[in-house]
Amino acid sequence: MKYILIIPDGAADEPIEEQGGKTAFELAATPAMDRIAREGRLGRALTVPEGCKPGSDVANLSLFGYDPRVGFNGRAALEAASLDITVPEGDAVFRANLVTVSPEHVMVDYSAGHISTEEGREIIEHLQKELDVDGITLHPGVGYRHICLMENAGSSVPECTPPHDIVGEDITEHLPQGQFSSWVLEVERASAEIMPNLDVNKKRVEDGKNPATQLWLWGGATAMTLSNFAERHGLGSAGLITAVDLLRGIGKLAGMDVIDVPGATAYLDTNFADKGRAALDYIYMHDFIAVHIEAPDEAGHIGDLAGKVKALEDIDRHIIAPLLAMANYYGDWRILVAPDHPTPVGTGKHSSTPVPYAMWGPGIEPNGAKAFNEREAERVGGDTVDGIGLMDVFITSAGADSGTADGAAESGASGEDVDAAEAALEDLVADVESGADGEASA
Repeated sequence: MKYILIIPDGAADEPIEEQGGKTAFELAATPAMDRIAREGRLGRALTVPEGCKPGSDVANLSLFGYDPRVGFNGRAALEAASLDITVPEGDAVFRANLVTVSPEHVMVDYSAGHISTEEGREIIEHLQKELDVDGITLHPGVGYRHICLMENAGSSVPECTPPHDIVGEDITEHLPQGQFSSWVLEVERASAEIMPNLDVNKKRVEDGKNPATQLWLWGGATAMTLSNFAERHGLGSAGLITAVDLLRGIGKLAGMDVIDVPGATAYLDTNFADKGRAALDYIYMHDFIAVHIEAPDEAGHIGDLAGKVKALEDIDRHIIAPLLAMANYYGDWRILVAPDHPTPVGTGKHSSTPVPYAMWGPGIEPNGAKAFNEREAERVGGDTVDGIGLMDVFITSAGADSGTADGAAESGASGEDVDAAEAALEDLVADVESGADGEASA
C-alpha cells in the first residue's frame, strides 16, 4: 500500500461576505479534490489542540500524528533541525525574520517584501560579523526566514509575537516577555541600526521593494526530538516534499527523506508542476509521501483572495490530479488531503478552527459528500475528529502491509506500466476538468 498526504498550508478559510458567504475552497475550481471528497470520506479535524496556539508548527505536527503538547515548546527547534543546526543543551533558538518596520514603529511587512534567499544570506552574514551582542549566533536560512541561537537562555525562553500576526500594528505593543526579553530586544534594536545602511537594502529601496529594516525574533524553543515516522506506523520508509524550513525540520527529526524540488519557493510563484512530478517519482521509492504547499497560507496572510484561489487550483491541477490518476490506475494507493490550519484572508492570521479533510482509496467508504470545502465537511462529516489521530486512521485502518523502502523501489512501475498510467492520467485529468463523475478503484 502507498500513502500520500497533501497539505495545502493555511488553505481553510471563513465565509467571505463579499463573495456571498463562500470560502476560497468554494470559489476555486478543484475537480480532483472534489472527486476525492465524493468518492472518499470528507470530514473535519481539529489540528490545534485546546490550549495550543494556532501555528503551523502545532498543526503540522498534529497532521503527522505527533502530539504538540508533548516534548515541543517552539517552532525554532524544528527550523534549526532543517538546517542541521545543533541546539546545545541550555541554549535557546529563535526564528529570526527579516522584517520591514516603519519609522513610526509599525510592522509593515513580516517578510521584507519576500526578500530573496541570496539577499537574506548577505544580510545575516553581515549581521553575524557586525552585531555587537554577546552570546548570539545567527545562521542564514531561506528567504526572510533565519535562525538565532542565544546562549544559556533555554531555562526561560522569552515569549515573542509572530510578526505575521501584527502587520499594520505598533510593534511597541507586542514586545517580548520573560526573563531574557531584554536580550531579544537588544538583538532587534542593534540590527535596526545596521540593516537600513546595507547596500542590499539601498538597492531594494531604489527598486521600489520593501527593505529589511531589522530582525524580529520569535518562535523561541529548546532542542527537541521526534520518533521515527515510518517505524511508528509500520512502514518501510517515508518522504516529504516541502520548501519550508519548519516542515523540513519535522521531516528530518522524524527520519523522513526530505526532498528538494528546484523552483519550489514557499510562495505563490512556487513550482507546482515539479512538486507534483517529484511526488510521482518518489512514491515508488517510499511507502509514504507528503507534499506540503505553502502558497495558500502566504496568500491568506496578505489578504489575497485571488491568489489563494489560484494556488488551490494550481495544487489541484498540478499535484492532486496527477497523483489521483496514478492512484486510480494502480488501485492500492490512498490519498489524504488536509490543510494544517485556516489562514482566513479576512484576518490574515492563523485560526484554530477545525479544517476539512478528505481520505480516498481502498477500504474508505464514501459518506455522501459532493465537494471538498468547509461547508460540505460540516454537513456530512459528523463529529470533529482529533487531528493528532488522523494519521493513524489514514494508515492503520487499511493496514500498513508494505515492506521496506528497497522493496517499494523494486516494485516500481515498468515502462509499460508508466505508459498505461500516463494514458490513465490523461483520461482522468480530462474527466475531472470536465466535472464528470467516475468510479474510484477502491
